[in-house]
Amino acid sequence: MNYILFDGSVRNQLLPFTFTRPVADIRIGILTIREKWEIFLGSTTTTVTEDHLSDKWPLVEMDQNILINGSFIPSEDLVNSIKGLTENQALFYKEEPLAFFSKEGQEVDFDSFEITQYTHDDVLRIEYSWDIFSKNHVAIKRDFELITKGRVSQPIPSTVVAFQSENIFIEEGAQLPLCSLNAKEGPIYIGKDSEIMEGAMIRGPFALCEGGIIKMGARIYTGTTVGPYCKVGGEVNNSVFFAYANKGHDGFVGNSVIGEWCNLGADTNTSNLKNNYAEVRLWDYDTEKFVPIGLQFCGLMMGDHSKCGINTMFNTGTVVGVSANIFGSGFPRNFIPSFSWGGAAGMMTYKTDKAFETAQAAMSRRNLELTEEDAKILEHVFVETAKYRRY
Repeated sequence: MNYILFDGSVRNQLLPFTFTRPVADIRIGILTIREKWEIFLGSTTTTVTEDHLSDKWPLVEMDQNILINGSFIPSEDLVNSIKGLTENQALFYKEEPLAFFSKEGQEVDFDSFEITQYTHDDVLRIEYSWDIFSKNHVAIKRDFELITKGRVSQPIPSTVVAFQSENIFIEEGAQLPLCSLNAKEGPIYIGKDSEIMEGAMIRGPFALCEGGIIKMGARIYTGTTVGPYCKVGGEVNNSVFFAYANKGHDGFVGNSVIGEWCNLGADTNTSNLKNNYAEVRLWDYDTEKFVPIGLQFCGLMMGDHSKCGINTMFNTGTVVGVSANIFGSGFPRNFIPSFSWGGAAGMMTYKTDKAFETAQAAMSRRNLELTEEDAKILEHVFVETAKYRRY
């Protein structure tokens, strides 16, 4: 069977992260949603997504296909239900198509399909950007069970202070000479060739992915994921760093999502709670206004390739788009459009040639290049988001 992941109805609700990736390539827990599906299915997947992303994430259609909504996180019951689909059958969750069978070139009309409702109580779905951090505790626990089942952890070094060591899994090549790992509230996963430097204190659920680094003396609280090749220091609580992002120094980041290739300057701080304890309002790309999100705690949503200078202060519920460069004193706006340059004193358009120079310089430090596909995606985002830049 050929499996295809599609974005579904929530793509705009997951901006700015879906400007530069399909929904299925969002990281939550230890793995991306796509990686989870491919492990469960025992198969590679392709993608139905926005046109500007389709060169990097192409669609491969075969005679028989099952299309799966990429905003849903797989479980054993869900995968069994999907694998049982046959011609003209669909699986729905409430009003949302969860998966359906399609022949090559078939025009899908759900009115003519046999529709089954998925009623198991194991549904885990990201519908909004803040779901990425608020549901990360559960996602880490699920991924931990998925990728460690039947395997044996590398031994915990004798110099490490470990609580609930049976909930700690260390991959080959990881270095953790002198740190504290508290897995009483949830599992701790330490990825291949990663490093936790001396004096770091970590509470699970926590995930450090392949090649990631936790700096000396870091304080990492529950529900945090540090993605592949990220470097993180200071104080972090319930936040997700996708990949190749840096928060290398002191400063607090809480209840936040940081995209790929972001860099937070030394002593960057995010407010995750309003002074009056009121419900947080966050920028909504669909309505183009701030909307209440039903949470009291929410920090920073930062899209790929964005950067901020030292001592940057982000107010509660700040959304930063793609390839923004923020610096200066004071609090910048709660919504900073993609390709913006400046801070509280004023903003200007961050031209693509300059933004691409910065992106290439950052990527070359990791022996990677800004590909032509990536540049085209960023150019599309620049045009798509021009209406938000009034400078």
